[in-house]
Amino acid sequence: MTFRLFQPWVRTGINRFFPENRFPSRTLAILGMGCGVCLVIYFGTFKVLSYFHAQNELGIILSLKIFQMFWITLFAMLIFSSMVSAVSTIYLSSDNEILLAAPIPHSEIFLMRFFTTSLNTSWMVLIFSLPVFGAYGQVFHAGPFFWPLLLFSIPTVALIASAIAILLTIGIVYLFPAKRTKDIVLYLSLCFGLFLYLIFRMMRPEDLVNPDQYGQFIEYFSAISTPAGPWIPAGWAANLITDYLLDREIDWLLTALLLTTPPVLFFLGEMAMDRLFFTGFSKSQESFGGHRIFHSPKLFHSRWAWFFRKELKQFTRDSNEWSQLFMIAALVVVYLYNFKALPLDRSPLPADYISNLISFANIGLAGFLAASLATRFVYPAIGAEKGAFYLIACSPLSLARYLWYKFLFYSLPFTLLTCILITISNRFLQITGPMWWISLSVALVITWTILGMGLGFGTYFADFKSENKTAAMGPGAILFLFCAMGYELIVLALGIFPTYRLVRNYVKGYESTFFEIFSLVTWGGGTLLISVFIVILSCNKGLRKRQQ
Repeated sequence: MTFRLFQPWVRTGINRFFPENRFPSRTLAILGMGCGVCLVIYFGTFKVLSYFHAQNELGIILSLKIFQMFWITLFAMLIFSSMVSAVSTIYLSSDNEILLAAPIPHSEIFLMRFFTTSLNTSWMVLIFSLPVFGAYGQVFHAGPFFWPLLLFSIPTVALIASAIAILLTIGIVYLFPAKRTKDIVLYLSLCFGLFLYLIFRMMRPEDLVNPDQYGQFIEYFSAISTPAGPWIPAGWAANLITDYLLDREIDWLLTALLLTTPPVLFFLGEMAMDRLFFTGFSKSQESFGGHRIFHSPKLFHSRWAWFFRKELKQFTRDSNEWSQLFMIAALVVVYLYNFKALPLDRSPLPADYISNLISFANIGLAGFLAASLATRFVYPAIGAEKGAFYLIACSPLSLARYLWYKFLFYSLPFTLLTCILITISNRFLQITGPMWWISLSVALVITWTILGMGLGFGTYFADFKSENKTAAMGPGAILFLFCAMGYELIVLALGIFPTYRLVRNYVKGYESTFFEIFSLVTWGGGTLLISVFIVILSCNKGLRKRQQ
């Protein structure tokens, strides 16, 4: 019986990546791009670790301290994503009525929900963390038990994070009133994720490379040698792997803690499911109440104004959407604080050179943030219409104009976000001259292109049957994210040398030659033309798919 409960989930995953028992080109593209991203992460981490490892013992300890912080951050991300996902999978899933009416023990339902939630929320994070761990094993020349220990530690930490998140979700849904259950769970999960993120930021990782913050060197050495998070499961795993990398010894106490904690939390969750689930489930099904008087507003006459009003109401009525603005605001604050905390005066290079270099790299960071947010908000925007999309398709409004209005609606907040990130970070970096305008203009072009790609991919791979936007982000979302990152890296790679020559001349006070200006203009014009072509191509592909 337990295996049959997993069959719908397994078949759904197989059909997403291998529809009609075929190996489609999109799956091959996802695998290829995923391997490329893993290689980039591996070689980047390997180069940084090799530099630390080539130094004295202090460099080795610093690299292991970063390793421990990485584990803690990974654990926080897993708890946060599991709490958000557990509400939909446990309480709001459409198959709950069928499962609860069937003669199935509660323990088997919880087992299925527990493992599916764990896998759905952790597989991508864990896969892209493997290159980081592999780089550590290569640099430290890890022994034969490194990978077995790693493959033991990663799943146990993921299961512990999911078990904690599910326990918290069951308790919160049971305690709070029905009309605010979903909102309160979302707010608390967002606050919990924000708290963990701020705790990590308050560790001030930049102090690891700044011994002047301490009175004596022995205090600095003692501070960075202290194990991170000895009371949390991520700290157990990090310290277990760290001890093995340094001394080739296995801490059996930490191994036992990691081995026994998931079953204990699982049984606690099973008990909570048995005693508290039905009360919370009945609360989550109650009406939210309220009433509304419908009237015809007279402030909206044009089609685009009506469309914007409809999109704004749809966004504000879904607490899953607008409540995440709190997390985005916190990420923006931490993002900008990182630039303020940069020790530019301690750089071996001149401050003007290093600040302009960071400003150029900041274009990529802002583009990555835009791509991540577009994957969450823009890509599933078409599929979120569900059955109403057929009303839109039958209306006098063409699908092309519908996508154009969607693009305009999302371009406003994304443009504002990009301008805030670039202008304030440039102010912290004291950027003046051509680099200020280059960073802002290129970042805006990248942001607008990513928005167009997100709408095109979201239209082509639209899932009108998903229960929420998170569930709608399947292989198409992964492919979109990889394509957006590939486009961004190509644009920045082609613009390194033209930008470097122009900024170098500005810093030294030299006159730029005609060839240098021409190469920069060629790069900018070519980027603009290619970006427009990519947006039109992706949107046309999506429109043809919907019109079939």
